[in-house]
Amino acid sequence: MAPSEQPSPKPATDSNDAPAFSSTVRNVNSAARQHVLLYDNECSMCTFQMKVLSHLDWKRSLRLTPLSDPIVHTIAPTLTPEALSEAIHCITPEGQIHRGARAIRFIGMRLPLLIPVSLFLWFPGVIFVAELIYKWISRNRYILSRVFGCKTACGIIQKKD
Repeated sequence: MAPSEQPSPKPATDSNDAPAFSSTVRNVNSAARQHVLLYDNECSMCTFQMKVLSHLDWKRSLRLTPLSDPIVHTIAPTLTPEALSEAIHCITPEGQIHRGARAIRFIGMRLPLLIPVSLFLWFPGVIFVAELIYKWISRNRYILSRVFGCKTACGIIQKKD
């Protein structure tokens, strides 16, 4: 196929089929071939989970990026600060965006120890219940962080480089 006959790249979309990325940003992320995981670094529970994920990411397929990092606006220009603070977002090298429980399901298929959890989330109807639970946890994450002592636990587990 001649270069002029190649199909134009499909615009990146999130799980709701809304446009998500410009081709420039997609190319920046494609270079690393890692899935970018955007998380709330002001939340000790979220930070704790990212430290755990960094230890489970044996193949280094994730790039954990805190919301306070200025590159977030370049990586995900169409996502509002409100949307970003409501849930974790996983952005694939192709520009597809997964958020909340769907991001957990997507990430789980790439981390060997989380594959059973991810497979469970593929059963019919389970993802909808998981989304409801995820939304509740997300809304209450600062309270849950204090209740479960995530800040203390975060000091124990070191982030893997």
